[in-house]
Amino acid sequence: MAVFTPVTEEQAAELMSQLGLGTLTELRGIEGGIENTNYFATTDLGDYVLTLFERLNHEQLPFYLFLMKHLAEKGIPVPNPAANRDGDILHTVCDKPAAVVNRLEGKSQLAPEAIHCAAVGDMLARMHLAGEDYNRSQPNLRGLTWWNETVPVVLPYLDEAQAGLLQSELAYQNHIAQSAAYQALPKGPVHADLFRDNVMFDGEKLTGFFDFYFAGVDTWLFDLSVCLNDWCINLPTGEHHAERAQAMLNAYQAVRPLRAAERQLLPAMLRAGALRFWISRLWDFHLPRDAAMLKPHDPTHFERVLRARLASPLKLWA
Repeated sequence: MAVFTPVTEEQAAELMSQLGLGTLTELRGIEGGIENTNYFATTDLGDYVLTLFERLNHEQLPFYLFLMKHLAEKGIPVPNPAANRDGDILHTVCDKPAAVVNRLEGKSQLAPEAIHCAAVGDMLARMHLAGEDYNRSQPNLRGLTWWNETVPVVLPYLDEAQAGLLQSELAYQNHIAQSAAYQALPKGPVHADLFRDNVMFDGEKLTGFFDFYFAGVDTWLFDLSVCLNDWCINLPTGEHHAERAQAMLNAYQAVRPLRAAERQLLPAMLRAGALRFWISRLWDFHLPRDAAMLKPHDPTHFERVLRARLASPLKLWA
């Protein structure tokens, strides 16, 4: 991720020692995202990721960290937060809340084929079921409430056509959220940000999901829709790739079949997923924070995805 808070080797070495993770041999800042400060930390015992949280606070973080530990103990391949001698998994570095997790094996599959999409669908369904009995609750902090608060902030940066689309889609999503069908959607802990760069593969084998720091309790269908909008589209146009989308949905449903309300609202939730990331990318692009190695994502990508969802709703049960 972007490096907002510089960490010295001495500071990192002290934390790794406190966690019983060995002697630090290398510390390297990670480029790529825009939320937290992340470093690869290598010791004589293994490879780890050190995260300093720039927006989430000490009260919010236990939900994410204990969710990862809960899922790991259920056999879902996710990073497992390291505890100190007192059993604490939330630490402090540079006066910021911090965590250390094991580094997953493999690499991101940025040009997925149907077999990769099927693997994601299968594991996503298993993750949803594994999290069903998780005993902590926190809403999706980038859900509808945040959309309603943030759209007025980004509207001045848009042209008339973009502003019209953003406002009309937000009104539609507020309407959907009040519907009986939406209220019937099953909910639980969701990743909410499971893009191609947040999954690891070793060849065709899925080796892990990571970066759970947008997780929250939301509809499982929204989580699935976020995945479909990234893994199963043609990136230049935002249009769905039918073979990959069908592979992901078939694999997901082999583990957890979608309910009638979910099949009904899949097109609406695909639009919701596109809207969420269009809003957040507009916010990050036009109202950036200072950070070394910060590279905001292009917000027009998810404008294209939303327009594609409107023009050609995904049809899988015709």
